[in-house]
Amino acid sequence: VQLQASGGGLVQAGGSLRLSCAASGRDFSNYVMGWFRQAPGKEREFVAVINWSGSSTYYADSVKGRFTISRDNTKNTVYLQMNSLKPEDTAVYYCAARRTLTSYYNPSTYGIWGQGTLVTVSS
Repeated sequence: VQLQASGGGLVQAGGSLRLSCAASGRDFSNYVMGWFRQAPGKEREFVAVINWSGSSTYYADSVKGRFTISRDNTKNTVYLQMNSLKPEDTAVYYCAARRTLTSYYNPSTYGIWGQGTLVTVSS
């Protein structure tokens, strides 16, 4: 599967954005999908993950209650709805895919990555 992220942009603090990650190829529903982000000068960090069916989701503490991950297996797409955005959410956001949920927070366990989409939150 190949991934294409989109939806980033410039938004004021308190605003919202929805990121999309479209997958091409087969068996999208057999992949766990994650979102990560990387701010300038920082390591890539876990944001959210969703299991194969969408029945289970997990979030980083820093985004819990503000971000929502979802997926539509009929459209081969995973989403990240981001509300109440803060300047510290500014980063390049990446979607990623893997087969299992083990250590879902560790970016090195994901074998497939999208190209990233930039989110800038102004104060």
